[in-house]
Amino acid sequence: MKLKAILLGACSAAVLAGVAQAETLTIATVNNGDMVRMQKLTDDFTKANPDIQLQWVTLEENVLRERVTTDVATKGGQYDIMTIGTYEVPIWAKQGWLLPLDNLGADYDVDDLLPAIRSGLTMDGKLYAAPFYGESSMVMYRKDLMEKAGLKMPDAPTWDFIADAARKMTDRSAGINGICLRGKAGWGENIAFLTATSNAFGARWFDENWKPQFDQPEWKNTLDFYVKLMKDAGPAGASSNGFNENLALFQQGKCGMWIDATVAASFVTDPKSSTVADKVGFALAPDTGKGKRGNWLWAWNLAIPAGTQKAASAEKFVSWATGKHYLDLVAAKEGWANVPPGTRTSLYKNEAYLKAAPFAKMTLDSINAADPKNPSVKPVPYVGVQFVAIPEFQGLGTTVGQLFSAALAGQMSVDDALAQAQTVSNREMQRGGYLK
Repeated sequence: MKLKAILLGACSAAVLAGVAQAETLTIATVNNGDMVRMQKLTDDFTKANPDIQLQWVTLEENVLRERVTTDVATKGGQYDIMTIGTYEVPIWAKQGWLLPLDNLGADYDVDDLLPAIRSGLTMDGKLYAAPFYGESSMVMYRKDLMEKAGLKMPDAPTWDFIADAARKMTDRSAGINGICLRGKAGWGENIAFLTATSNAFGARWFDENWKPQFDQPEWKNTLDFYVKLMKDAGPAGASSNGFNENLALFQQGKCGMWIDATVAASFVTDPKSSTVADKVGFALAPDTGKGKRGNWLWAWNLAIPAGTQKAASAEKFVSWATGKHYLDLVAAKEGWANVPPGTRTSLYKNEAYLKAAPFAKMTLDSINAADPKNPSVKPVPYVGVQFVAIPEFQGLGTTVGQLFSAALAGQMSVDDALAQAQTVSNREMQRGGYLK
């Protein structure tokens, strides 16, 4: 009995030692479709790395940003891998909050990353985040409803054409809204869309001396146009709709047009989830004839916070999830049309992908057309198409987003929303030392 007990104890100790050796990576991510799909495919990673376990914290976009910002700024160590955007990477890297990705592996092929995406994630020649998917924005529309309205969508439409088409396509008795656009408050929700749109209208957040510009006619024109269009042709409760809500509406056949992230293309054309999959067309984001289109530039990226104690394991996962092998894995399981887009040059030379993804060329053209260093018609002192790459923007953008969402909901006038945006922006710029 004693010998049996000793053997059992030894076995138990060995099991416990094995468990102790297995590292658990806690990964914070956004509840977008591509990330949800990634979680379903991680058996491929854990089989190859049995000493690493994964724990997911999947959050709505605004909540994710708030939590990871708090954790990384305090080096709390709550997460080992964070899903963050193009906005955060250079700011956080400069603060020393992120670890450089120096060991992604010999077969990772960093040089294959699209230059437009890679440049926003690089500081002093080092990559501080790996892109999971890259995107711009474009028009997704119902070809059948466009034809019914007696119109033909140009490859490069104007905002006037879009507005006219939206009103003609609207049939509220049939539950069809001519257009679905973001209205949910947040610097990465309605402000991303409205800032990109305002560029096409000639507006800008700040002039060359960091003076806020919400009291200028270009912003008045932008917000008036948006609010009126959404009132005439948008869905009820639009002030609560972000990316995911509008995606669901479009897939259910309730939107004639949707102007949003190019990454949505694979979801709206997927017959498993979209009732209008065979009726969708694509066009460039609209302009107003001033030389700038309302297309943004963004990537959702995996980054490793400086507060982690598991950097080596974390980098293994980042390499797996953003490498070429992962694209092949998704293609094998879900089809080429569903691989994460907008990160690698080789994907846009892959004949199997180009054949399966009718939106591929429009996506790449939109990404390449975005100009973060010269986003608006007039000169600006900042970098960023749908955001302003300064630390203060995260809080300021969300505050302004709440004002614009309230204007969309009819809780305040456009003039009041812009006046308050001007006031709060002035205060924030003075507090930050941008204005003398």
